[in-house]
Parts: sequence; structure tokens; C-alpha cells
Amino acid sequence: MPKDMIEPGDEPRPARDVWQAMARAFAQRCPSCGRGRLFHSYLKVNDTCGVCGEELHHQRADDAPPYFTILIVGHFVVGGLLAMEKALVPPLWVHLIVWLPLTLLSSLWLLPRVKGALVGLQWALYMHGFEDAGRPGHTGKPVPRTG
Repeated sequence: MPKDMIEPGDEPRPARDVWQAMARAFAQRCPSCGRGRLFHSYLKVNDTCGVCGEELHHQRADDAPPYFTILIVGHFVVGGLLAMEKALVPPLWVHLIVWLPLTLLSSLWLLPRVKGALVGLQWALYMHGFEDAGRPGHTGKPVPRTG
């Protein structure tokens, strides 16, 4: 069973650059080396990096990427819509033609990048199974979730 906290006497883990890991993963690259592909399909994370061999199957992004994507896209779409309405007062069909495709396309573009950044954050902070990577006795197999 994986440990949730660092215990006295544990070997210190090397520090990982959080911003670099998130930037690499936002670019859909391995948070460790920055060269291997993070995804093998639209949102499916590779089990391991094809370049450095870093195990990535530990990630648990769950519902956070859609939440943050909606938060980001919603802010600029609603702001743009309100600004357009105030400045131009266009008919409803113009809003539909402009904002619906923009919302859809920006959400589809941003979602894998946000998921990548969250995987990079988890990797950099040794979260959700990444804490065991590189420790003696680590099998490299996913640990089933409990509870």
C-alpha cells in the first residue's frame, strides 16, 4: 500500500521543478524529459514515456481538466460576448455564429493541455503514485485505489 506522507527516516526525494514540469506537460510532452509524447490519443496518457521511460500511469487527473477548461474558456468567452454586445449590439445570430464555435474549438484545444499541466503538477509534487517511482521495491505496476 502506498504511503500518503513522508515518514521520519525516509530518503529525501530530489526536488522537481514544478513550473518546468507543468510547461512541458502543457506542451503535451513528458514532464520528466520534455521529449516523449504525453498522450497516445486525445486524452489518454501513455503508461510510460517512450524516450526516458518515466512511468506516467499513476496520474489521477479525473474531473479537474474539464473544470479548469470551463473556468478558463468561460471567462474569455463571457467577457468577449459582453464586450461585443456593449460595443456593437449585434443580432442574436451573430453571437451564435461567433461564440458557439469559439467556445467549442477553444475547449477542445485547451482540454488536453490543461490535463497535461495537471499531470505535470502531480509528477513534480510526487502525487498519486509518482511518490514511489524510483524507490527500491517499486514494481512499476499501477496500485489499485482504495476507498
